[in-house]
Order: sequence, then structure tokens, then C-alpha cells
Amino acid sequence: MVTSWVSKGFPIADAGLGAVAYALDILAGAIGDRRRWRTMPWMVLLFGLLIIPLGVVSVSFIIIQPPLIGALCTLCIVQAAVTVLMVPYSIDEVLASCQFLYRARKAGEPFWRTFWCGGPALSENQTPAADLDRPVAEILSEFVTGGVNYPWTLVVSAALGVVLMITPLVLGTETPLYFSDHIFGCIVIMVAVTAMAEVARPVRLLNVASGAWIAFSPFLLEGAIGAGAAGYVVAGLIVIGLSLPRGRRSQEHYGGWDRGIV
Repeated sequence: MVTSWVSKGFPIADAGLGAVAYALDILAGAIGDRRRWRTMPWMVLLFGLLIIPLGVVSVSFIIIQPPLIGALCTLCIVQAAVTVLMVPYSIDEVLASCQFLYRARKAGEPFWRTFWCGGPALSENQTPAADLDRPVAEILSEFVTGGVNYPWTLVVSAALGVVLMITPLVLGTETPLYFSDHIFGCIVIMVAVTAMAEVARPVRLLNVASGAWIAFSPFLLEGAIGAGAAGYVVAGLIVIGLSLPRGRRSQEHYGGWDRGIV
């Protein structure tokens, strides 16, 4: 990958650029406490800008590898998987900061002063205990499940996305159909994982379109072997069916955004 024309298209080494980006991710994620959505909105939004677009870029690099480079990079796939897994854990905090800035602006507070300096939330405990004073098990549980859960429909959708990425091994698919499988497998995975965040649950509906394309793709592109076309139809319909249920909700609430979690 480091010798490909894509890698050489960057003015600096893409590995070095990635290392800097991940270092910034860690730094932005470590600064502040549980209240930083209102005390440091600028940091939360910076964190979101680092995590969410980076996830999209990482998946985009995986998408272009087979059709444009002709090879897959295992380390790149692992790195993209880690980045995508971070996306659902950052969305709820970014939403909370956006809601806070909106409410502060409606209340007549100066936007930029609130953006940089934060402000009070009268309904919140103003003197909470430090995060690390809590039991380790409680901290880990809140990190893993806070605002994120794993409906089986989304888990199975992500698994089907993985299967799509290896259809040459499973169904004997050839190009150009395999390129389509690879691209939409990546998309199905990213959409399903992102939708595991409760505030982003409606995003799962994007996989309805992906499922429709998967079902029709063997009739539009060459590369299906034998009875493989029937497998695509079944896989596409399954992706569509799995994308319709909302899945279970936790006891968390997200202000006015609760109405949008459909």
C-alpha cells in the first residue's frame, strides 16, 4: 500500500498522517470530564470532527483498495475497524453539545462565548464526584453501554457486510460484481455500527437502499457464478428486513432528540 499511487498522492506519508490523527483523537477524548459537553463545547465538537470524518475517510480508503489498487491491506482494515467502532461512542456527546449551544443561543447567550467558555446547566449537579473515584467496573460499563447498544438486527447486518467483502471465497464472485460487493459490504458495516448509537439509530434505514442494490446487482453486473445470483437476492432482502426494526432502547434520554429515534 505504501508504494501505491494513492499513497504517493499525499504530500506527506499517509502512515504519519494517520498517527498524528490518532494521537489527536486520544488527546481530544481524554481532556475534560463528563460535563465537558457544556463546559467545553469546542473540545467536544473538535473530538467529533476528528472521530466521525476520520471514520468515513478510513472506510473510504478500504473501499477504493480493490477497484483502484488491486489489493487489500490487512493493517488498514484493522485500523478502519477500530475507527468505525469509535464513531457510535462519540455521537451522543457531540449531539449534547450542539443541543446545549442551541438552547444557550435561544436564551440570549452569546454564541461564541458559550462555544469557547461553556455555561451552566441548572438541572445538573454542579459539584459531581470525579470520574475516576467511581468503581472501575462502573466506568467500563458506562463507556461500553452509555448511549450505545447492540440490537441483534444491526449485529447481523454488520456480519452480512463482512460476508459481502469476501464473496469471492463464499460465492466465487468475480469482478466487476466483487467490486460492488466490497463497496456495499463496507457501507453496510459502517451504517450498522453507526446506528448502534441510539441517537443515530435512524441511520440504519440507509441500508434499505444498500440491500436493494445488493439484491439487483448480479442482474446488472457481470461476475455471478452459477446459482450465486439467488444468494444475492436473499442477502439483499435480509439486509432490508434487518434495517427496518428500531431495536431496543435504553433508559437514556436525549432531550428533544428522543422524538427522532425511530
